[in-house]
Amino acid sequence: MRGKLPFPTWILVTPIKVYQTELSEDGEPVEELIFDGLACHDEKMRQTMDKERRLVTLSGKVIIQGDINPDKLIEGYVVVGGAQRSIFRAARPHNPDGTIFSTELELM
Repeated sequence: MRGKLPFPTWILVTPIKVYQTELSEDGEPVEELIFDGLACHDEKMRQTMDKERRLVTLSGKVIIQGDINPDKLIEGYVVVGGAQRSIFRAARPHNPDGTIFSTELELM
């Protein structure tokens, strides 16, 4: 049984905006809006370790249907309810047929 899993669209109730930040050739940060729509926002606080083995407190998680930025790492910030939160880590779970099921962003 290879195919696509049905995405529960009824959980997408929170309007969010996701901005990608990159450095230009001049070294200045450039912001680009890559997603503006509904997502599932979980405000549960978590603690995790970063690459340098330091304890980091995460302020929540955002789940968006599909792949919002194909072939690129997502670095930037998310605006949820007027609050700006930076992206700590991004994950893209796959369907059994290999397509992207959702984009999950852990927020600081």
